[in-house]
Amino acid sequence: MKFKDYYEVLGVAETAEADAIKSAYRRLARKYHPDVSKEKDAEDRFKAVNEAYEALRDPDKRKAYDELKRNGFRAGDDFRPPPGWAQGAAPGFDPDAAHAAGFSDFFESLFGNAQGRPGARRGPSRRGADISARLRIDLETAYAGGKQRVSLNQHGSTRALDVKIPAGVESGQSIRLSGQGEPGAAGPGDLLLEIEIAPHPKFVLDGRNVVLKLPISPWEAALGAEIEVPTLAGAVGLKIPPAAQSGKKLRLKGRGLPAFGSAHQAHGDQFVVLEIQTPPASSEAERRGYEQLRKLFADFNPRGHH
Repeated sequence: MKFKDYYEVLGVAETAEADAIKSAYRRLARKYHPDVSKEKDAEDRFKAVNEAYEALRDPDKRKAYDELKRNGFRAGDDFRPPPGWAQGAAPGFDPDAAHAAGFSDFFESLFGNAQGRPGARRGPSRRGADISARLRIDLETAYAGGKQRVSLNQHGSTRALDVKIPAGVESGQSIRLSGQGEPGAAGPGDLLLEIEIAPHPKFVLDGRNVVLKLPISPWEAALGAEIEVPTLAGAVGLKIPPAAQSGKKLRLKGRGLPAFGSAHQAHGDQFVVLEIQTPPASSEAERRGYEQLRKLFADFNPRGHH
């Protein structure tokens, strides 16, 4: 069994304060997290960082470990606990939790072999606590997916994470980031990000369907027209039928949000709600044009059914 230099693993000095150790741990845990890092040995480094932090974050464990280093042990030295080694498991230490977290035999030889020693007791598993936060995204990201940076304020420090947003996620749903919560002996907890989709200037969500209010001219409504309308995937053609009225809904099939987690990524629809807008009569010629329309449609009464 080889001696491990936990200060070297975290890249901090032996005189480092607790806050500096915590900051180094968080930085390296993010760097080598298996879901983030592309390095082949990322998982092993992630475990080593968690083990080092677990040894140094606890004042009693750190004091005992520092005693060994003062006795001349260095990284890579053959190691067996010295005769009379009495540190053993600190109160509340769970050997099964350390094993589940992938801690080394070296760690367990120092802190996990106190079964039966006076004062030693077995405590509960100490997996780190989960963290909850809210993440606001735009509608385009909810539709297509993407990456978004989130900043978390914890214990007086800020850390940033690039979060992968899956297509089709809806407000109220949560994204779980494994191992990004609070640190613990059985491994860190998770980060739960509750999604909130920001209001959009053009579109309104109705479940997985998208609603767009579309202004059209009176002649487009009366005669029909083929126009371009915006969708979340880009502009598409839309045919307005003749004699269309304000409030009429036209359906664009499959232009809504995809189903979150669906193997086939079935989409909702987009509904286009027509709104007839009347141009102002700003000039004498325009007013004469309206007068001609009034004479032409003298028998038309839009309130006749009321």
